Amino acid sequence: MKRRSLLLGAASLTLSQLAAGCDSRQPLKIRSLKNTIPAQIVSKFSRDIKPPPVLQVTQQEQLQELFALLQQWKQFPKTKDRADLVMLGDYWLSQAIRQKTIEPIDTAKLANWSQLPQKWQALVRRNDAGQLDAKGKIWAAPYRWGTTLIAYRTDKFKTLGWTPKDWSDLWREELRDRISLPDNAREVIGLTLKKLGKSYNTQQLDKVPNLKTELANLHKQVKLYSSDAYLQPLILGDTWLAVGYSGDFLPLLQSQKELAAVIPVSGTALWTDLWVEPASKSQVPLMEKWIDFTWEPRIATQLSLLSKASSPIIVGMNSAALPESLRANPLLLPDAKIIAQSEFLLPLPNAGIEQYRSHWQEMRQLVKT
Repeated sequence: MKRRSLLLGAASLTLSQLAAGCDSRQPLKIRSLKNTIPAQIVSKFSRDIKPPPVLQVTQQEQLQELFALLQQWKQFPKTKDRADLVMLGDYWLSQAIRQKTIEPIDTAKLANWSQLPQKWQALVRRNDAGQLDAKGKIWAAPYRWGTTLIAYRTDKFKTLGWTPKDWSDLWREELRDRISLPDNAREVIGLTLKKLGKSYNTQQLDKVPNLKTELANLHKQVKLYSSDAYLQPLILGDTWLAVGYSGDFLPLLQSQKELAAVIPVSGTALWTDLWVEPASKSQVPLMEKWIDFTWEPRIATQLSLLSKASSPIIVGMNSAALPESLRANPLLLPDAKIIAQSEFLLPLPNAGIEQYRSHWQEMRQLVKT
């Protein structure tokens, strides 16, 4: 699940040093993934909120490390480096709830909660088992989101005379042994289900007609399975098309002019970064102020442009209120119909997990002919 890993910037580091040094005010301690909190937004928060807040931002290389910290703090609650807010990928939310490493969030203290689109509100409303529940508690505050998309080399596709638009294009004969796919059963089987008109979160795979045949045919197209080492082969031309995460591709598109990307028109998988409150952590009033601040339309717009991932707030905004650079970018703001047809990868029961594992192993063991 490694998606993004670049430096945060100098402005937030200055604030961190201030918090650790001479300032006597209680700081808001945040643990985040690198390159997910633009320095400009941290600086603006320190200027706009009165009295001026003090932020102490600590960065981690991978989302997995942040989840591990929550587990560590649950076991050793008196650890001095405990944060007030931690960034967590939605992939780990169910586990964090079940393991009691996080606390529910009181949305009554969040003035901008109602600005969140229903899709994101529903994602973080769970029961104590970590399953979606319309009557459950709110366990996280959605911060930014992205997609699984298709990136491709424009020079190679120019010779083919077409460009990819949807998942079904991955099965075209011209792409035999030219594709890289994530080393992830939910993603690969999910996009195949989407091609067949089914949900990413289908549980009874054995009842999906032609699924095994479609997976076998897709396997013949694949040159490489990787979730974190697929960019270089695409840049070098060893592969012509790659399926991966928008957080990886969007920064690359600025420097690699021979690359382009598209979100499949039939919908795709969504991921989102969340703010969670570590278990048994005394609340700091700045927590709610920080979350609400990132949900303000003007900040959500800036966040989307600076971090190369979208704030969920912009999905519900009037497009006329958005800058042209965001409104005209279908990778940051996909068509509403595509968003409606896209899905978060939800936790599956054990029986469903076993079916995905079985289909995945069978597919990967096939000999290409």
